[in-house]
Amino acid sequence: MYQLLAVCPMGLEAVVAKEVQELGYETTVENGKIFFDGDETAIVKCNLWLRTADRIKIVVGQFKATTFDELFEKTKALPWETLIEENGNFPVQGRSVKSTLYSVPDCQAIVKKAIVERLRHAYQSRGWLNETGAKYPVEVAILKDQALLTIDTSGSGLNKRGYRIAQGEAPIKETLAASLIRLANWTGDTPLVDPFCGSGTIAIEACLIAQNIAPGFNRDFVSEQWDIMPDRLYDEMRDEADQAANYDRKLEIYASDIDPEMIEIAKRNAEEVGLADIIHFSVQDVNTLTIEEATPVALIGNPPYGERIGDRDKVEEMYRYIGQLMQQHPQLSTYILTSNTEFEFLANKKATKRRKLFNGYIECTYYQYWGKKEPRK
Repeated sequence: MYQLLAVCPMGLEAVVAKEVQELGYETTVENGKIFFDGDETAIVKCNLWLRTADRIKIVVGQFKATTFDELFEKTKALPWETLIEENGNFPVQGRSVKSTLYSVPDCQAIVKKAIVERLRHAYQSRGWLNETGAKYPVEVAILKDQALLTIDTSGSGLNKRGYRIAQGEAPIKETLAASLIRLANWTGDTPLVDPFCGSGTIAIEACLIAQNIAPGFNRDFVSEQWDIMPDRLYDEMRDEADQAANYDRKLEIYASDIDPEMIEIAKRNAEEVGLADIIHFSVQDVNTLTIEEATPVALIGNPPYGERIGDRDKVEEMYRYIGQLMQQHPQLSTYILTSNTEFEFLANKKATKRRKLFNGYIECTYYQYWGKKEPRK
């Protein structure tokens, strides 16, 4: 058993924790961190199935360190040989926030030296470790003098699903798009509309969720090459994920954008993941969008924020039109992510719920408007 760590942006801890719990693990939550215990199967399952986490890491140790000697000795005392093979390649990255040991390059060098000393002793190696084997990305993160040492099991971030072969200027991360859908509690039972689809990420992630397709199904992970991982475990769990998918489920997902070039990009991305025939793409100005359904519909979007002065008037007009759509269609549930603090005023409607999120480094609010539900039969 290992102590595992799912990392995520601030504001999404509860979403990620719920996903981890749905996979069968108890969680402890801190800022940007979800801790849980699990074995090698948990490592594979979480890498394949978590939609909203950034990475899955193994926690090697946690301790207080205010001197470089203390950092060296406590790092050296950890059982690195139980994870890293003799010829393993273990680059060390670092972060330090509000800590006595503020020099990140020095912290990285000391941790590297300590691991080398530990592994040389464990493997009875007299020379320098050649590091020609599998990669074990180590991170030392020091926050207020508390050091956290981890090994990344994912490799590329979990947002790298493998389907986005092209994108626009400011694409939303796949993990954030999945988070918006999860927060909207959309599961595929009602139509979904994204009138600002860009490269198609929200629509594609919605499809993956509704058809129960594992987001990590079509990509590789750095831990696949590790000695500690049982042979074929990743292959076997990919096969299980394939069997669990509901590829034939009928969905109504409509994705549009005013830019024809972005629609072509979105179509290519959807084709890459095999969803081009399910998502209805179209070139359309949001100000001409109509909602004809008399039944519940979900509108989930990441519209332009209007941060550039020349765009402000157009964006404000767009937000007013969304407000009109909500007034005209009481069963329309609307979920908008924007950094524009005037959205509620422009839409002329107070959100049912707001949540602070970060789109990259931009602080945003996720405005959630819940439409009226159909009366129970």
